Amino acid sequence: MTISTNRMTAVLLAVPLAAGLTAAATTAAQATTASVTCRGAGVDPAAKVRYRTEVLIKAPLSKIWSLQTDVEDWPSWQPKAVATAKRLDAGPFRKHSRFQWTTEVPPNPASPGGTLVITSTVRDLVRQKCVRWTGPADGAGLHIDGVHVWTFTKVRGGVLVRTEETHTGPQVDANPELATQLLGLGLEAWVKDLKTTAEAKHR
Repeated sequence: MTISTNRMTAVLLAVPLAAGLTAAATTAAQATTASVTCRGAGVDPAAKVRYRTEVLIKAPLSKIWSLQTDVEDWPSWQPKAVATAKRLDAGPFRKHSRFQWTTEVPPNPASPGGTLVITSTVRDLVRQKCVRWTGPADGAGLHIDGVHVWTFTKVRGGVLVRTEETHTGPQVDANPELATQLLGLGLEAWVKDLKTTAEAKHR
């Protein structure tokens, strides 16, 4: 099944949910970093859609890790990106943990809007060092299989957070350049929100 470029644009904007990044900045961010891995595993090497970026956060590693892995609290510091979030299992955030989160696609001339549901499974994790999860995102006329990796490294002046994500699926594969730009918007917004929240809580 295919959808129009306009409709795909409208729906994909909600997958990462972000704004304010140009395509040129997207390309530049990817050029400055190497692939991101956790326990030797990375993103999908065959994916046409991939994006990576990094940010220096001036806050304790424990605080950053707590924010990133307390999935059910994501809506409190990513209100534009995450409508709901819940763990699908109990106990500490660990390998094989599963969680489901949603984002809202607003109605517009190109799409009726609706809810996009992302169901993720943690595949690799080293506490306060890295995490890698995979899972599908499903909404009206859209299916994406994603792989997302994060690393957290203490450096002079704070913690270097790096992330890389890939998307595959019939709609994104039909226009990988556009899908990559939209994925980049989301990841840049995510690391910005993480930095803002962690540094605010550290003051």
